[in-house]
Amino acid sequence: MKKHFWLVAGVVFLALLVWRIVEMVRPGEGGGYGYGRPGVAVEVDSVHAGPIEDIRLFTGSIHPLYRYLVAPKVPGRVTRFDRRIGDYVDRNEVIARIDDAEYQQTVIEADANLKIARASLNEAKAQLELARKEFERAQSLRDQGLASSSDMDTAQSRFDAQQARVAVAEAQVQQREAALESARIRLQYTVLRASEPGYIGERLVDEGALLNVNSAVASVLGIDTVYVRSSIIERDYGKIQVGQQAEVSVDAWPGRTFAGTVSRIAPMLREESRVAEMEVIVPNTDLELKPGMFAKIHVVLEAKENALLVPRKAMVRRDGIDGIFLVAEGESPTAKWVAIVPGIQSAEVIEVLEPATLSGAVITLGQHLLDDGGAILLPQADSNGGSGETTR
Repeated sequence: MKKHFWLVAGVVFLALLVWRIVEMVRPGEGGGYGYGRPGVAVEVDSVHAGPIEDIRLFTGSIHPLYRYLVAPKVPGRVTRFDRRIGDYVDRNEVIARIDDAEYQQTVIEADANLKIARASLNEAKAQLELARKEFERAQSLRDQGLASSSDMDTAQSRFDAQQARVAVAEAQVQQREAALESARIRLQYTVLRASEPGYIGERLVDEGALLNVNSAVASVLGIDTVYVRSSIIERDYGKIQVGQQAEVSVDAWPGRTFAGTVSRIAPMLREESRVAEMEVIVPNTDLELKPGMFAKIHVVLEAKENALLVPRKAMVRRDGIDGIFLVAEGESPTAKWVAIVPGIQSAEVIEVLEPATLSGAVITLGQHLLDDGGAILLPQADSNGGSGETTR
């Protein structure tokens, strides 16, 4: 009898337990779950059409449009240095001077040697004229039978020899002229000039320094236009094109951007890193961008004016598939899972490529707790237009 009582009690207990579980999972009124857990409270936004841009961020360093070193072609001591760091120099403007006393003396010596050579040439020409007259006289006497053949041969030899002396004297004059011109050029090398306009970036020596040939004294930078050198990975290589617009920003000027253009792309990727070099040229008329600054480059890879957009935070990934939850309106609102193919993505929104048409409210908060068809609690606007209690 006692054993039968406990058997009946066990059956009753199991029946009550099953009934309780059914009540917990059975949908109740208002979208909740009977006596179980309520629907998930969510926040929603709208699916809409609008513009979107695919912007890629690159980093790099700013470089001058050109940079060259001012260096002497002759050795010597610096006697004057007329420019300091930051000074602007125009083309052919004097930057520094080297002691030129020795080079001036070389010019004087070469000029004197040239005068001697010219005098020797004049003397040789006079002797040639005399030898020519003697040759003509000997030729006339031979024709008259008054001179022997040996006299004629002697006059001919003297004339020919004097012609050779004139040729040698003319060559010596040309040699002395070249030596004088070389001395004058070397004298000009003692004045160091800017070959292109720009700003003094570095001053490497001071007055009194002894210089060897090609010892740099200063660097000159052309920064009216600068370029930013960066690297692009293989995935983005096909999306970057010469002529694309870019925006450059630097830490020195927070909140400001400088318009630039992609000017060059390397035709190869480095094998060890799989990246290629890219250059973005930027006008710098106000000289606010300086070589060596760290720069951020924003390049618009693709832009659409009327794309189908959903908030970025609405997208979830289930079983390797991207999708969103839409609000299925009805007596009790539920969540509807929609798989999507995302396109361009920005910080705020995502383009939906597929499905081509999409409308309604999209769940932006709480979607990670939902399943397809799950009950939801929508926010209810209060009388002041704000968000009040949720709708069950």
